[in-house]
Amino acid sequence: MAEPVDLPSRLGILPFRNKVLLPGAIIRIRCTSPSSVMLVEQELWQKEEKGLIGVLPVRDTEAAAVGSMLSPGVGNDSGERSLKGPADVLDSQKQDGKNQQKLIHWHNRGVAARALHLSRGVEKPSGRVTYIVVLEGLCRFSVQELSARGTYRMARVSRLDMTKAELEQAEQDPDLLLLSRQFKASAMELISILEQKQKTVGRTKVLLESVPVHRLADIFVASFEISFEEQLSMLDSVDLKVRLSKATELVDRHLQSIRVAEKITQKVEGQLSKSQKEFLLRQQMRAIKEELGDNDDDEDDIASLERKMQSAGMPPNIWKHAQRELRRLRKMQPQQPGYSSSRVYLELLADLPWQKGSEEREIDLRTAKERLDCDHYGLVKVKQRIIEYLAVWKLKPDARGPVLCFVGPPGVGKTSLASSIAAALNRKFVRISLGGVKDEADIRGHRRTYVGSMPGRLIDGLKRVAVNNPVILLDEIDKTGSDVRGDPASALLEVLDPEQNKTFNDHYLNVPFDLSKVIFVATANRVQPVPPALLDRMEVIELPGYTPEEKLKIAMKHLIPRVLDQHGLSSESLQIPEVIVKIIIQRYTREAGVRNLERKLAALARAAAVKVAEQDCMVQLSKDVHPMTSSLLDERLAGGAEVEMEVIPLGVNGQEISNTFSSTSVLVVDEAMLEKVLGPPRFDDREAAERVATPGVSVGLVWTSFGGEVQFVEATAMAGKGDLHLTGQLGDVIKESAQIALTWVRARAADLKLSAAGEISLLENRDIHIHFPAGAVPKDGPSAGVTLVTSLVSLFGQRKVRADTAMTGEMTLRGLVLPVGGIKDKVLAAHRCGIKRVILPERNLKDLAEVPSAILAGMEVRGEGNLRGAEVWLLLSLASDSGGC
Repeated sequence: MAEPVDLPSRLGILPFRNKVLLPGAIIRIRCTSPSSVMLVEQELWQKEEKGLIGVLPVRDTEAAAVGSMLSPGVGNDSGERSLKGPADVLDSQKQDGKNQQKLIHWHNRGVAARALHLSRGVEKPSGRVTYIVVLEGLCRFSVQELSARGTYRMARVSRLDMTKAELEQAEQDPDLLLLSRQFKASAMELISILEQKQKTVGRTKVLLESVPVHRLADIFVASFEISFEEQLSMLDSVDLKVRLSKATELVDRHLQSIRVAEKITQKVEGQLSKSQKEFLLRQQMRAIKEELGDNDDDEDDIASLERKMQSAGMPPNIWKHAQRELRRLRKMQPQQPGYSSSRVYLELLADLPWQKGSEEREIDLRTAKERLDCDHYGLVKVKQRIIEYLAVWKLKPDARGPVLCFVGPPGVGKTSLASSIAAALNRKFVRISLGGVKDEADIRGHRRTYVGSMPGRLIDGLKRVAVNNPVILLDEIDKTGSDVRGDPASALLEVLDPEQNKTFNDHYLNVPFDLSKVIFVATANRVQPVPPALLDRMEVIELPGYTPEEKLKIAMKHLIPRVLDQHGLSSESLQIPEVIVKIIIQRYTREAGVRNLERKLAALARAAAVKVAEQDCMVQLSKDVHPMTSSLLDERLAGGAEVEMEVIPLGVNGQEISNTFSSTSVLVVDEAMLEKVLGPPRFDDREAAERVATPGVSVGLVWTSFGGEVQFVEATAMAGKGDLHLTGQLGDVIKESAQIALTWVRARAADLKLSAAGEISLLENRDIHIHFPAGAVPKDGPSAGVTLVTSLVSLFGQRKVRADTAMTGEMTLRGLVLPVGGIKDKVLAAHRCGIKRVILPERNLKDLAEVPSAILAGMEVRGEGNLRGAEVWLLLSLASDSGGC
């Protein structure tokens, strides 16, 4: 090492970005930026005796603290960055003109350096001059003042390192001698360890014996991979004791990392010996295949598959199973029959999210409530139950909450509620439709022994979303069936049981998969078809139909904007008033949900779309009128002329549409257009009055999978032998109800004043025929007993039933009225048909709490516990005039 030369008072400054040059270190720099080239040319190249330059660290962040060394107007023009090699540094000047004005932070201490080698080059074809400079750090300096000289910087500096006399005096300090011995001991230990791996450390031993300790500390630290802040700290360590302490600490840390790496390497080498042997054998096998001409890329694909399986995060027991299957695959030829199935199986194992889950954000109940209110109108109790569900999940994320099952007619928003739950939990959403599923393999998968086997829908859904904690919707869970291929509903028992689904066993996988992190939500139209054991694992939440008022709000707030958007229309081209929507609800769509209502609105939108498309709403430009060119506009702007501009909006297809040239008028739907598009009304207010105009006809309320419905019951008598005929595609339950009703009426004929006490039977020489209209629709259920009794009493007594009265309830042979289900849906159905009076079982009056008060305000509801003759005759005789429907 040469002794440092005298330091001049002013030095040209070369910024060193995110890197520090220490005294004694040697670096290689390639200068390409104009400022760096100018500095080297002026301060080094043109001087006969190679001069000195200052290397000053600068920070590469705009967020750095801006001190007195902040130099505005100086950018990244001469920043160099170090290469990965030991002594190569490349100029990092790749910035454009915009970044030249960024403020950089100059460190107030640097290192004077001299050039050991200079070479000049010219890039082709640009002709740009570049320099390659090898610099040696000499001594530390402090910047007193920073100024500009052309494109580069000059600094007035003062020396920081000690003089020779000061060093000789400092070397007598006992503390410094102790630190020097400690540093040399650590350095010698490091050299000994490196000597076993490298053959070039002999020169380092020579340096350790010949170079002074204060210079040796800088040289050793410069060879380590340390952070920029640690390099700056070493540069700022002017005091020898501090510098030796830091250098000793860095050497010890490097020694520790080498020891840990050696320990890990020894463990890994012992474990990899077998793998290396297998790798060698495979390489030999590949060479043999190449000689035989049987080489392909299957081995590379298998290696890629193995890497993918290693990164899948499988549990240890499953990983062992996968390794056995992978070894079996390696031994097979691609032409063998089982090769393809084994490969597909391993790819499935690699694709499944064994440990990967969605990152859940903190649940905001207020945001979730706003989302539910925005997506769904009404359903207050249902949304409150969902908020409670989310609140429990927020307080205890690992809670095993119940499986929610939304039960209700079509079109009431069951599926969208499940989607809202997934959005509130920030989880992915998977919908699995179970309608018509009769094969257990759809849930559990096929065994791999079958041709064309595949995993079940649950595993396939988890593979598609690639997370192990999605929200899975089991849609139409009541539509599953069973046959010789198994019972899917029974297979769902394991899926929905939190005690069993931790180790869900798909037949195709044949290894357990954890489903405990999945949130399951189910939907159904009816509860009755669901097996009791499966129903016990779910919490049933009823979603009744909407009232006409709720339908109106939903249509105005949600359906009409969505329909207009789907048909390329806007509120400026088509308007559907509330009065028209009310007519559609009352006369065209008597349903529990809003799906048919949306279809009717879509029909109006299609009719409006035809008129808008056919209407000539644009004024065509004449062929001899040329548009203004951009050059003319530029000339007017250049001349200072005032140019009035108007923003012309873009249409759907990117075409310009100007309201100035538009003659489109708003199309408002009226009753004439409504009847023209939708046809005559399907329902009117005279239906019930016309149907009950003769004795023997009564109005009943039934519940179907589509919600509540009004069901008419017709009875008539004819000459015969006393037989009972039933028609209308009836089930066994409703047939038995008809037999019970007839028996009860015959037994109470005298009390009901249908015959004198000593008269013959009501069925003497005549038959009774009971018919339920709409014979193509299957009918069954235990809620038609009261309606059948009323129809028979009306027939035998020749008294008409009130047209504005409907009833529901089942009765026993002794006349006891039993409660039934679906009260809210039935009352809503009666309200849709204009029924003003409803007869219910007395024990069902408590269910009226679920009916909106606005509906009950316009209706009379009576509860009956027993069918006595006086009460039935009161029901029949009070209505001499018919109500409307």
